[in-house]
Amino acid sequence: MAVKIRLKRMGKIRAPFYRVVVMDARAKRDGRAIEEIGLYHPTEEPSVIDINSERAQYWLSEGAQPTEAVAALLKVTGDWQKFKGEPGAEGTLRSKEPRTSKKELYEAALASSDKEASEHEAITSKKKADREAAKAQAASEPTAKDDAPSAPAESPAETPEA
Repeated sequence: MAVKIRLKRMGKIRAPFYRVVVMDARAKRDGRAIEEIGLYHPTEEPSVIDINSERAQYWLSEGAQPTEAVAALLKVTGDWQKFKGEPGAEGTLRSKEPRTSKKELYEAALASSDKEASEHEAITSKKKADREAAKAQAASEPTAKDDAPSAPAESPAETPEA
């Protein structure tokens, strides 16, 4: 039986993604696979290539023939070089950079702004109620200057009557 390592197309009409599968060469493109050994998402930037190296090496050693597309993917991951014993087994696979969180982006924007951070603070209904209560309490309590008994201003030094 001739065994091939090829791509099984999945996804929507204009949003394809593929599974790297081991199949009988006579089976139809999206038919039943012997084993799924990886994933390939070409529409993402950079493309997602996730192949189980151990299983790919096993099937290549058993004589499975990769299609042209799968051979290119195996070269990118370095599995083909490892199988052939060539240098460059680390491959040229690029990984996706971690995304910065929305909170970090917001804080960076605040830092670049010339206004104070308290002006940019998100105001929820609870924070708004707390602020209004604090303002009302501050307005109802007299300040320290108002509570202090007013002392008469210093009188001018008494001048002796002549």
